[in-house]
Amino acid sequence: MNLTWLGHSGFRLQIEEAVILIDPWLTGNPVFPETARAEAIAGATHILLTHGHGDHSGDTLALARELKIPVVGIYDLISHWEASEKIEGIGFNKGGTIDLGGAKVTMVNATHSSSISGPDGPVYAGHESGYMIAGEGHVIYVSGDTDIMADMEWMGDLHKPDIGILCAGGHFTMDMARAAYAAKRYFAFKTVIPCHYKTFPALEQSAQVLIDALPDAQVIEPQVMKAISL
Repeated sequence: MNLTWLGHSGFRLQIEEAVILIDPWLTGNPVFPETARAEAIAGATHILLTHGHGDHSGDTLALARELKIPVVGIYDLISHWEASEKIEGIGFNKGGTIDLGGAKVTMVNATHSSSISGPDGPVYAGHESGYMIAGEGHVIYVSGDTDIMADMEWMGDLHKPDIGILCAGGHFTMDMARAAYAAKRYFAFKTVIPCHYKTFPALEQSAQVLIDALPDAQVIEPQVMKAISL
């Protein structure tokens, strides 16, 4: 199983028979090199969205058409795009589990907001979400954009993820200290990978606070387009 950071909250996850692009914002992403685009999307089988904001969904429609692959996410947004944009979609909701090439993906809660741009301003895009992705003997928690939630208690107890991909840049989401608190209180991660940081000056630029707070976990600071074997 390989995980490659595409910058910000974007990842390429190779798991079971699937190659999943998670929140693929490539165009205009200040930390993603345009020359790496072909490598980043090669062989992708699905696009998995946590919510509608442009720094997560920015390249979704273009990639869905180019690669002829389905977009997976909250039913409200996916069904809207299926009708208006004529893409293939897999829409589901909180508590639902789907099979993506042998990987079992369960949608779980997040606390944030979700919209897409419309001609008169932001347009409702369904509810923000996170995911538990089970495959190859691991369970990965993709937090999406969120703050600490009481829901994390039952999510950790029920799904028992051993890998956490946690938003941790602050300002719009948890910062490193809050992500560390959530990881210690609600989960028993063996590996933690921060995201949604370094992209803009307003976001945290280092994961050292997270590293120092989680001595019993392997905290990996991802490097853009450098695969992590899990």
